[in-house]
Amino acid sequence: MTAHNDVWVFAEVEEGRIADVSLELLGKGRELAQALGVQLAAVLLSSKAGDLAETLFAHGADLVYSAQDERLAQYTTLPYARILTDLVRQQNPEIVLYGATPVGRDLAPRVASGLRCGLTADCTDLQIGSYESGGRVYHSKLLQIRPAWGGNIIATIVSPDILPQMATVREGVMHVPDPVARRQGTVIEVPVHLEAEPGVVRVIERQSHPRRVDLRSADIIVSGGYGMGSKENFALLEELATVLGVRAQIGASRAAVDAGFIHADHQVGQTGTTVRPKLYIACGISGAVQHRAGMEESSKIVAVNTDPDAPIFQIAHYGIVGDVREVIPRLIKALKGKL
Repeated sequence: MTAHNDVWVFAEVEEGRIADVSLELLGKGRELAQALGVQLAAVLLSSKAGDLAETLFAHGADLVYSAQDERLAQYTTLPYARILTDLVRQQNPEIVLYGATPVGRDLAPRVASGLRCGLTADCTDLQIGSYESGGRVYHSKLLQIRPAWGGNIIATIVSPDILPQMATVREGVMHVPDPVARRQGTVIEVPVHLEAEPGVVRVIERQSHPRRVDLRSADIIVSGGYGMGSKENFALLEELATVLGVRAQIGASRAAVDAGFIHADHQVGQTGTTVRPKLYIACGISGAVQHRAGMEESSKIVAVNTDPDAPIFQIAHYGIVGDVREVIPRLIKALKGKL
């Protein structure tokens, strides 16, 4: 058995292209691989690789393990888990990372169970560092950082003894690296041996429904919380977003979504979408740690709240103490006059 070494990223395919979260993980994986002095590899399971390997190389991969078979056109648990588990056993990577998507959350536990190794779910950061336990110091280990206890604390989890170290990472918390055109790498073809088994899942029909809003690509997010008071009052935020331009989108806190003020696709936070726009306007949002975890890296944060002690003001660059139903119309009027 060869020594454990490389950092791997499972390259998830969406509608014939590499998922954004996998590109984000390649950026972080590049940092981890450089810290360990090893190579970064992507694992690509698909019916036809096409130019997907070139995309992975451009975003930082040194190696691409490519398994191609018509039966891999749509994700199904057992074939994907079997191929990836066998490949990990053969190549012995140090670290394997997955996006915390429906696919990643289904696949990663299967592979971890087959390998009898640990798995940390929904990480928001990854670092290489040292860890001490029982008088023993472990060097160059993966520090897997994630919110715990409902987001009230940040936990650092380490799997020091059993390799590989595996984690799923939330979408949007890492930066997508700028692609490097014509960056070269090595494609390693992985033979696919799948036996027909009775009772396995078969995809009969696939339906996809686009999200109502793409918060991750928005430059400006106007976000409302329970303090907006009603679904009707969210019309104020829509008007403000319209004034701010086509790159502005409507976000919301979980409390607003749970109250039925707006659809869950607009939710920002630990259980919603993680965003980092140029401008985030928080209206009637108290600033619970779960919400702040999803937007605190925004370049500029403006908060509007009636409570001067609301936690959102702790991270806001600019704060307005007042009723959103009075403040937002004034902002709209001022912006219309300025623009």
